[in-house]
Amino acid sequence: MPPLPAGLTARPLTADDLPAVAELFAAAEPLDDTGEHLDADDLAEWWVEDLVDLSRDGRAVCAGDGALVGVAVVLSISGAREDHRVVLEGRVHPAWRGRGIGSALLDWQLRRGAELHRRDHPELPGRLTVSVYPGMGSLEPLVRRAGFAAERWYADVERPLTGLPEVPAVPGLQLLPFAWDRDDEVRRAHNAAFTDHHGSGERDAATWRAWFTGSRAFRPDLSVLALVDGVVAGYVLSYVYEADTRATGVPQVHLGQLGVLRPARGRGIASAAIVAALRAAAADGCATAGLQVDTENPTGAFGLYRRLGFTPVRTRVQWACTLPPAP
Repeated sequence: MPPLPAGLTARPLTADDLPAVAELFAAAEPLDDTGEHLDADDLAEWWVEDLVDLSRDGRAVCAGDGALVGVAVVLSISGAREDHRVVLEGRVHPAWRGRGIGSALLDWQLRRGAELHRRDHPELPGRLTVSVYPGMGSLEPLVRRAGFAAERWYADVERPLTGLPEVPAVPGLQLLPFAWDRDDEVRRAHNAAFTDHHGSGERDAATWRAWFTGSRAFRPDLSVLALVDGVVAGYVLSYVYEADTRATGVPQVHLGQLGVLRPARGRGIASAAIVAALRAAAADGCATAGLQVDTENPTGAFGLYRRLGFTPVRTRVQWACTLPPAP
């Protein structure tokens, strides 16, 4: 780690730190406005030990009394296609900002991210990414000075689960709840559906289960599979996060992964599957629905969601710094 202000120390992050990290994120959320409320179990699922080595890929910055005041994690994303994505995540407690902690953590992340690129996919260009949310006014100039450029805008959109339309009829389409015996078929459909999407990578079975259908927030009963001729042609995977409900008091279903295979597009399959998922969530007691969408999605998904009653509530900007292939 680069030098830190007097009285602060840096050390490897451990699983025992996750409750304190969740408290740090909660303290920062009113200012940063990420729309996310994560507890320690959520963080453990995202920073899982078989995909992330916290002791090597994470750093904690602590005050003299041991209190956690800053955290950084670097995630090497598997399944690289055109380039190798390395995600840099972190946060500094609002009371400790403006003292150089964020700059020191970012400097460490840049070096660790380059190491992971050389380790995992030296044959491809590397792309280090940082997400900047609406309230993170000090982060944008920090990443800009580090050589990052804004490359993509992602909108959080929401709608109430009232006044829902009927599920539109699509000839030859069968809508069913998620079934575990089709889990790997859905994974392969997801990989195929997102081949032409910015920054998308192939999800192997371990990553798919760790981050998606193996998540404790995953709701198979609220998820929808769209079958054509008995084969998955589209899907909507739904999640309900307990920490979100505790923080906001509003049970929200999050549509996490949704897509339609390219040969089946243009038939209304996405609209039918989404409306079916919304109606299932409403019947289960959810009050709102939310999802995140690339505003330049090549399938026109942003416009589809707005036609289905979703409205933007915030926009996340993804900043990126490229690395050349390593010799």
